[in-house]
Amino acid sequence: MPSDPLLSVRDLKKHYPITQGVLKKEVGRVKAVDGISFDVTPGETLGIVGESGCGKSTAAASLLRLEDPTGGAVVFDGDDITDYDDAGLKRFRRRAQMMFQDPSSSFDPRMSVGESVAEPLAIHGMRDRRRRRRIVENLLERVGLSASDFDRYPHEFSGGQKQRIALARALVLNPDLVVADEPVSALDVSIQAEIISLMRGLQAEFGLAIVFISHDLSVVREVCDRVAVMYLGEIVEIAETETLFDDPQHPYTRALISSIPTPDPARRDERVELSGDVPSPSNPPSGCRFHTRCPEVIPPEQFDLEQREWRHVLDLRLRIDKGIDVDDVRAFLVAEDVADAPEAVPDAAVERELRREFDVPDALSDRAAEETLSSGLSALVAGDLEQARRTLDEAFTTVCEREHPELERTASGSEPACHLATESVAIDPPANHD
Repeated sequence: MPSDPLLSVRDLKKHYPITQGVLKKEVGRVKAVDGISFDVTPGETLGIVGESGCGKSTAAASLLRLEDPTGGAVVFDGDDITDYDDAGLKRFRRRAQMMFQDPSSSFDPRMSVGESVAEPLAIHGMRDRRRRRRIVENLLERVGLSASDFDRYPHEFSGGQKQRIALARALVLNPDLVVADEPVSALDVSIQAEIISLMRGLQAEFGLAIVFISHDLSVVREVCDRVAVMYLGEIVEIAETETLFDDPQHPYTRALISSIPTPDPARRDERVELSGDVPSPSNPPSGCRFHTRCPEVIPPEQFDLEQREWRHVLDLRLRIDKGIDVDDVRAFLVAEDVADAPEAVPDAAVERELRREFDVPDALSDRAAEETLSSGLSALVAGDLEQARRTLDEAFTTVCEREHPELERTASGSEPACHLATESVAIDPPANHD
């Protein structure tokens, strides 16, 4: 039978204002987390993965209200914690704890590790010092250290030992939920395995729900029951772990999985290369936010272009939308001895150089697409940037730009947010899971 969620995150947002001038006038917003939704059931481990800057750590801080969300709901055991006052938050944090990537930064170097681990007990009203010490000494032994380590200081421990101490502190209040933000990424592989094994054993013993945040997909596959993939502040796919790794539905998920190192030389050529850079979260792309880099972006219906060819055309078109200085191209061609002066550079040479820079063939396989591209490039080289933009935008705008995809359940059980997903049934909100 499906369990009721312990944690239900609905349309969670965290935006940061961009200010300007002495009066700090707001001129924009960084959309670090922009409407994510997921459930976590008791005893479950949900992984959140994605590239650096995708919003994983901000999501962790927001769902525990270490930072106040901009919008959305975080329902914990039936109550929306975004409505809590200070007293309510204190009660909530007894049941929900955080593990940080760098435990050293969260330890007070003037306090012994035992005092640091015992501090939450004192904050939550346990005044008996001897009882606090007994609890902490027992917990230090449970995480593989010694009771005598109580009186030692953080600088006396290795990175792996500090993470064990951080785990003890997260568990000292016997919480129901632990949010672990990159808890093993700074550790050696052998130490990672020890910490992961320890976390799994303690999770089984205490019945913990864990939100496990990481960029290391090999670790996530080992640890998590389900995985949510984030890109530019949004969840683009969520699925059972083995379903996600065996049959990823979103192109971004496929790209991430292909980047996992493999000792098999025959598989090294399978890595998916993404074009361009991650867009700014202050000005995310319209439609599917991944379309500016996606290797499987959908071409307009009227053109019959191979995917690789279409990706290069789209890269060129998006660059023209941002603005291209043709004079710079002419100056470059002069330096390449194409002509003696910029004004002497033939227009055809400028068009060829633009195609070469973006790996666009001299002639596209689809005749109508080639005529449109040539017309747009001719307008650009003639100095009419706006006409070039209109020509190319009208013909080469993809559905991936126009329409924002929603999470949809596929036949495999995965829930991607992608226009390529077919024969699917929309879900809203995400379903409960075993």
